[in-house]
Amino acid sequence: MSDTSAAADPGGLRRSLGVTDAVVIGLGAMLGAGIFAALAPAARAAGWGLLLGLAVAAVVAYCNATSSARLAARYPASGGTYVYGRERLGQFWGYLAGWCFVVGKTASCAAMAMTVGVYAWPAHAHAVAAGAVVALTTVNYRGIQKSALLTRVIVAIVLAVLVAVVVAAGFGDTATVDRGAGTELGVGGVLQAAGLLFFAFAGYARIATLGAEVRDPARTIPRAIPLALAITVVVYTLVAVAALRALGPDGLAAATAPLSDAVDAAGAGWLAPVVRAAAVLAALGSLLALILGVSRTTLAMARDRHLPYALAAVHPRFAVPHRAELAVGAVVTVVAATVDITAAIGFSSFGVLVYYAIANVCAWTLRPSEGRPGRLVPIVGTAGCLVLAFGLPAQSVVTGTLLVALGALVYAARRHLNVRMRST
Repeated sequence: MSDTSAAADPGGLRRSLGVTDAVVIGLGAMLGAGIFAALAPAARAAGWGLLLGLAVAAVVAYCNATSSARLAARYPASGGTYVYGRERLGQFWGYLAGWCFVVGKTASCAAMAMTVGVYAWPAHAHAVAAGAVVALTTVNYRGIQKSALLTRVIVAIVLAVLVAVVVAAGFGDTATVDRGAGTELGVGGVLQAAGLLFFAFAGYARIATLGAEVRDPARTIPRAIPLALAITVVVYTLVAVAALRALGPDGLAAATAPLSDAVDAAGAGWLAPVVRAAAVLAALGSLLALILGVSRTTLAMARDRHLPYALAAVHPRFAVPHRAELAVGAVVTVVAATVDITAAIGFSSFGVLVYYAIANVCAWTLRPSEGRPGRLVPIVGTAGCLVLAFGLPAQSVVTGTLLVALGALVYAARRHLNVRMRST
């Protein structure tokens, strides 16, 4: 009998990931720069209400994770919702999901790379960001097991530092901190905070996009996604409560580096440089997993000729979609060298929420025999994604809507051209 760890899918990708590796990749995507960066704008939007926003984001993420897990078990192939949309709703919806994912997550890659630059060497942030993309693209090119091992190390370090932040900020001396209400609590503010915090959760389905590289996907994926999400929710809640205790809502809203500021305020300034180093590692972990996910969706779309077919090639030695990874790395490098990080985050959030809305609709179409989740889960997930998407800042909503419309126009133009070519 052949070793299942060496099995490959028909396209040549090796099924080498078990539950632990899949969970670690999900954690590497979620426990990234978001927790170090998203708390301050969430506090500006909602004050103490950011905790409610965190709860809303967690509920939507849970629905998305459940729907994604059921779909990934049913369709264990690279591409995530691009594949699910194509199989359950038709070619257009699969294409649109893939479009939103690739473009939105490319922007997210740039945002993560810029976070590395800002924390590591602020005076040369763009150059450091571009260098980080080149380095991690090289790691991915050499094979996914190397990527999983590196992600495991990063997650362990970041988790240890976050625990230290919770202890220092949660139990330190903060008697002089003003813990007033901060921003007046309102539904709009809570929803905007939820949308911003959702950006930090959005990595859990990275596991689903690696479906063709997971051993026993029907068992592994449904276990790995909810487990990674549950760990992340617990960590984020503890960190948010500790940061609010240390800084108060107004102090947190004004913070440029929320977690290092929190330990400073709690009298543990010695920990601040460690927190900054962990922020760099966390952003690198997110960037690593993002490049993996975007390149796999690019591979799936290229196989279906929605993107140039040359990107569908799989390296004969490393068993990775090397051309897709190089293309994604090149685009992200250019964007990271010029991007505004705030705009990139908002732009990415809109596209990702639309992507997951399509995933929830796909899950709703599953029959009980196909592993359909409870009817309420995909309904809440779809509604939650759309509400959070359109609750983002106006600039993000307008840019994101134009992006989705552009994707639809590209698809329509391509279909029209194909029809004309067949008729001639």
